[in-house]
Amino acid sequence: MAPTGVLRNLTLVLGAAVVVLGSLLFIAWKLYFRGTEPAGTWDGWELRELQERDPAGSTAVWKQVLVLGLDGAGKSSVLHYICSQKARTRISPTLGFNTAQLRVGGLEMDLLEVGGSYNLRAYWPLYLSDAHVLVFVVDSVDRSRLLTARQELHALLAEEPRLPLVVLANKQDKSDALSMEELREELALHLLSEQRELFLLPTSATWASLSTATSVLHVKSLLVTLLSQP
Repeated sequence: MAPTGVLRNLTLVLGAAVVVLGSLLFIAWKLYFRGTEPAGTWDGWELRELQERDPAGSTAVWKQVLVLGLDGAGKSSVLHYICSQKARTRISPTLGFNTAQLRVGGLEMDLLEVGGSYNLRAYWPLYLSDAHVLVFVVDSVDRSRLLTARQELHALLAEEPRLPLVVLANKQDKSDALSMEELREELALHLLSEQRELFLLPTSATWASLSTATSVLHVKSLLVTLLSQP
């Protein structure tokens, strides 16, 4: 009989694989039926906030934004604020994935957030091929996991040498948050190729920091600019 620990690890791996397969099928389904569904609201697995829509019958250019980061970094909070401009008191950890859709002018952005737990990180590279921009969210307070965040980020970037990168230094409302320069050093962003478009932005999207939460809207503006490039 296999040891209990082995069975538990196997169960976790299989569970993560099922979640990833489900998310890939869901994304394929969304792409096939894109533009045929009504807008909805933040509800567990899917967030769809269609804002600033074009007039009926117009054609939008589709681009995908991949949102990654370790569990607890605040990916879902940032994603929710970008789409709704409202902070949430509490958002449950992402066990699989969340999606959001924004339409700005002639641009339709699909934002895909994949959970950052250990078992899901191995599947992150599967989502890179369809991404036009990578957003990587970092907890500016969690110093103990900055090395892990750096390793995961650089492993991803090795897969896609030219993919534009937006690093969000989240939770900047905290008094013990690392500065932008400290995070740039800790994440070794200075080692990245000059051929890659790189942006490091401070963010915060909680009820306790509503005065600074608008910084997340700068992220939205940046994404629109990047994705509007030919």
